[in-house]
Amino acid sequence: MIGRLKGELVHKQAPNLLIDVNGVGYELEAPLSTFFTLPDRGKPVTLFTHLAIREDAHVLYGFATESERALFRSLLKVSGIGAKMALAILSGMSAEEFSRCVESEDLASLVRLPGIGRKTAERLIVEMRDRLAKLGGLAPAGSQLLRDQAAGHGSATSDAVAALVALGYKPQEASRMVKTVAEDEMDSETLIRAALQNAVQR
Repeated sequence: MIGRLKGELVHKQAPNLLIDVNGVGYELEAPLSTFFTLPDRGKPVTLFTHLAIREDAHVLYGFATESERALFRSLLKVSGIGAKMALAILSGMSAEEFSRCVESEDLASLVRLPGIGRKTAERLIVEMRDRLAKLGGLAPAGSQLLRDQAAGHGSATSDAVAALVALGYKPQEASRMVKTVAEDEMDSETLIRAALQNAVQR
């Protein structure tokens, strides 16, 4: 089991990452809560990881904090929740926000996440309540947004839409979400964060 990686961040395009560890490139998928805390390309980075072994692939997931990884692993134990949906949950709201939704039985906020219907939201509340208590305090990975200043607005928009589609939103919906919040000189990470925040607050 690969539990942690420390190396150079070679590539990042949400939700995909490539980390060079002593000459070996590891491909990972990460929630946007982690993605927003990453350094620039070429900088050192350390991520906690979870390795999922499937019949057709071995997929490595990366997280900025152990609490994020713990929540991800707990979500995988919920009936009907796979890795893609767990990533979407962690990308759509912080661990603290998810915990509040479960504790307050806030179905409305949960069903705004991609792929989460009412029945799934109800199951999350029932099955995660005790698990969250066992996990203890959940803190978000961090609020600082480290931006890639090299991206132009056009490519930032398409990158943001692609990232939302990768998280489970339909292309038309992802495009609408980005268009709603897009402003001049916004990079892709800012667009993604603004689009997700706007979607959750609707």
